[in-house]
Amino acid sequence: MTTRRSPATPTGRPIPGPLVRILRGGCAVLASFLGFLVLAIVLGAYVPAIPKAGVIGPVLGGQYPFHIALTALAAAALAALAWRGGLVRWGRAVTVITTACTVGALAIGGLQFRAAQNAGADVSLGQAFTELTYPAVKPDATETYASPEGKPLKVDAYLPGKTPGGKVPAVVLAHAGGFHTFDKSDLRGTGRWLADHGVAVFAVDYRLASPDRPTWNKAPQDLVSALGWVQKNAGKYGVDDSRISLGGMSAGGTLAMNTAYRLHNGTIEAPDGTAAPKPPASVIGFYPGTDVTEMWTQDVAGTREAAEMYTGGTPQQYPDRYREVSPTSDIRAGLPRTLLVVGDRDRSARPETVTAFGDALKERGVPTEVRELPFAEHAFDDAYGSLTSQTSRQILLDFLVEDAR
Repeated sequence: MTTRRSPATPTGRPIPGPLVRILRGGCAVLASFLGFLVLAIVLGAYVPAIPKAGVIGPVLGGQYPFHIALTALAAAALAALAWRGGLVRWGRAVTVITTACTVGALAIGGLQFRAAQNAGADVSLGQAFTELTYPAVKPDATETYASPEGKPLKVDAYLPGKTPGGKVPAVVLAHAGGFHTFDKSDLRGTGRWLADHGVAVFAVDYRLASPDRPTWNKAPQDLVSALGWVQKNAGKYGVDDSRISLGGMSAGGTLAMNTAYRLHNGTIEAPDGTAAPKPPASVIGFYPGTDVTEMWTQDVAGTREAAEMYTGGTPQQYPDRYREVSPTSDIRAGLPRTLLVVGDRDRSARPETVTAFGDALKERGVPTEVRELPFAEHAFDDAYGSLTSQTSRQILLDFLVEDAR
């Protein structure tokens, strides 16, 4: 009696059945897709000069390194299954690549975790995994702070609970958006977190530019009005009117620094002939444009379009406008304390430009703090739970509390 044997490959291994081949093929396809994705992200995060990958890599790799690591690990597991299923060379290669990507993504997370610890942040890894966007929180109050051209401008107030120490420091924050988009709701996560830690936050809208409506001479006036409104209503909200700061993110940071410095230098007036408010106690710029002419010249991620909408034209057409709205034009001795925060992978608010601006302030004796966050791109705080976002909130809190002291 003879025993039937399964067909064998030239190497002596049994030929897999149809189901095994289907499963092996599925693992191979999925591992290939995930492997290519994580390889592009990790390579782009480490080498931003790589076309396309260098754009998306710092964003995804910098904000979600642990998610990328898990994805790479899943791809490595799938490739290993295909390897064991008979796709030896391919499976081995993809397993090695995706394992390396796992290590690379974890290294990004490790560096960011160390930076968070150095900043004194109380890091929540759970938040890093689950809080991927702005949290669903609401302000304690929404008021109208001004009505230029008959249209109301609103402010969202995020207020600390009752504190035995009396009045609290506050910050007026202007949102990002290239001077022409987004609104104050983008600041709700930062606003609520700071309020929970003892700082009142007033997130403001301001007049936005459009192709046929420049706001270079309007938006700064709106921030002057907002700062004055908060100072006048300080008692109502339990705020110390001598400890009110002005800041913003991206274009909002540009606007806040420009407005604050011009108030100090006496080169901007309050609207409608009202008295100008006191200059803010300190100034904050998160990944800000420091020179609007440079924003136009560099033309990265829409900065030229933003500059033209804001000013109404090019630097050649309106050199005075560009000069007036650029924080670099207002560097003087005696300016308020300034905090600048930027990511080391930022393409539009380049870290070397922000650092040079900070150095220019320091040379004139302005107390200035520049913080550069590892593997962080522009708008690194969009992912509320990311390590860079947690770190930047702690840096901002410490700066405001130190100013209060």
